[in-house]
Amino acid sequence: MPVKVSVIIPVYNPGPYIEDCVGSMLRQSLPPDEFEVIFVDDGSTDDTPARLDELAAEHAHIQVVHQENSGWSGKPRNVGIDTSKGEFVMFVDNDDYLGDEALERMYDYGVANEADVVVGKMAGKGRGVPVELFRVNRPHANVENAPLIDSLTPHKMVRRAFLERTGLRFPEGRRRLEDHVFVTEAYLRADNVSVLSDYVCYYHIRRDDGSNAGFQRFDPVGYFKNLREALDVVERYTEPGPLRDRLFRRWLRVEMVERLSGRRMRTIPDEYRRELYDEIRGVVLERFGPGVDAGLRPAQRIVAALVRADRYDDLLAFAERQAAIAPAARPTGVAWAGEAVRVTFDVEYLHADTPLTFSEHAKAPDGTPEDLEGANAWLDADAVARFGQATADLLVRERSTSAQYFQPVTVERETVPSGEDGRVRLVLHVTADVDPATAAGGAPLGAGLWDTYVRVGLGSWTKDCRLGPDAGPDRPEPHAGVVGGRVVLPYWTNEHHNFSLDVDRAGKRLGIAAVAPEDVRGDGPLLRVPLPLHVAAATPVELRLTRPGVPPVDVPATLSPGDGTGEGAAGRATLTAELPVERLKGATWRASVCLVPDAPGRRRHALTPALRVTASGVRAVRPPAPAAGGPQRPGLARRVVRKLRRTLRSALGR
Repeated sequence: MPVKVSVIIPVYNPGPYIEDCVGSMLRQSLPPDEFEVIFVDDGSTDDTPARLDELAAEHAHIQVVHQENSGWSGKPRNVGIDTSKGEFVMFVDNDDYLGDEALERMYDYGVANEADVVVGKMAGKGRGVPVELFRVNRPHANVENAPLIDSLTPHKMVRRAFLERTGLRFPEGRRRLEDHVFVTEAYLRADNVSVLSDYVCYYHIRRDDGSNAGFQRFDPVGYFKNLREALDVVERYTEPGPLRDRLFRRWLRVEMVERLSGRRMRTIPDEYRRELYDEIRGVVLERFGPGVDAGLRPAQRIVAALVRADRYDDLLAFAERQAAIAPAARPTGVAWAGEAVRVTFDVEYLHADTPLTFSEHAKAPDGTPEDLEGANAWLDADAVARFGQATADLLVRERSTSAQYFQPVTVERETVPSGEDGRVRLVLHVTADVDPATAAGGAPLGAGLWDTYVRVGLGSWTKDCRLGPDAGPDRPEPHAGVVGGRVVLPYWTNEHHNFSLDVDRAGKRLGIAAVAPEDVRGDGPLLRVPLPLHVAAATPVELRLTRPGVPPVDVPATLSPGDGTGEGAAGRATLTAELPVERLKGATWRASVCLVPDAPGRRRHALTPALRVTASGVRAVRPPAPAAGGPQRPGLARRVVRKLRRTLRSALGR
């Protein structure tokens, strides 16, 4: 079988962090005989070389190349390219991991669209990743029609024939930004680049020990020398003009302006900050013409202008004010709307925790602002002019992996007088529908905890915040819903009171155990139980009946939506089941319900009432008390002692 994909993983002293990477390679949906994994050990001094050799001995599609330490990732990746046999090569770092279907999906997408480069959706755990690039799938992308330049990490799938045709390789040696040089040239020389955004392919992880190479303090002189090499690539493959300026703008914005802005600028030690500033100013004056600055947002243009004018103290003061500006999203409603959770909220920008106001009469200055008052007037004028284009998005983000997805929203914009002469606020009123069956890029939300984030764009700012808090006594507390083959509980987090979704995880919080015997209705063999759940339509579930010494009895049941006119009140569902009375009569049974019978690893939720079945039908009764001398739940003191003993045994290695 021809090798479809060669996965190339440079390795240097990852310790236990490599295990997630290894696990994701072994879980790939692409058959093992259709891809290979090439670990290139760059002179590791920990236990990793032996671990990799052991892995290669167990799996025919995994191989290891050992070499002396080269100082960075460029040479190991090049060695992997030269060793590879796949139609495509995929670059992965040893402390990151892939989605289980990443190789299969990216390969099929690349073949279908004849792509030289495939960019898979990324999730950043403690690390920043592009957001707007992955808003939609982009089968035919280039640097002119898509924000490709926002993604310059090496974690792409590249056609090997393209690499051989162009001779493209990573710069080698102890250096920074080798991935910028490689990826920029790949984008500019590829016949087509495809962006796959409806599945998280790559998980970019920040290690708990903070030892990722990208998080180490760098030498500004060497760093910006390497950055110039990426700019050289742009100059080599573009003509002077708007496209080159737009590409250069990425480095000015991300590597320079953002380092000298807001909180990031203020938290850098002063001596090191001066070193950065001096090197950044040198690159700005040397390489970027006025066309590069012109496309920046006003706040970014102000920073660039202050750098050009060598106004370091004003730069610090401007960063201080910008650091205090952040959005806040206040929930106004949460309710089920059919099979979706409908969330409404108001959002606006704050300054130092008070609403940010704007002068309706502010005017942008000509040229560089002379002082901070002029800079703020520029920001006011730009923001007011863009009130009509202000945006707010709702994203759901899986807590354990940081995979996130945009949800459909509608936005209404309201200009509110602030009470000050000539000043106004902008408040956005947002409605978002989160459909658990499609919320993950068209696929169902996976089991886990999903937090909600709001992304707000106004004038110079695009920033994220949590949806919340709402700790009030009247906040909406909708029931869990059984929708789209999932059990979804909307809830508020305990500590910060932000809005989140629990998918297929909640147990006691569903409230099923709170049903009392008097709530249960029996009509001959027909059982009706009101449950604190939402369903949009009749939904099949399963009732399990058990008693000691006999096999359990599973009974098909249905959850029907309540409308306030029948057995189920509005917002509550009714479980209905016809019991096999002849089989069950003469005994008392405990009941539990499986809300998603077709799901793997069925979860069952116990009902508190017991069911007494006679020849004439069924009725709910109080559950029988534990038999005398039978199993008792240990007291608190005994449970604490047992836990301490287990902890001690674990500490002693027993």
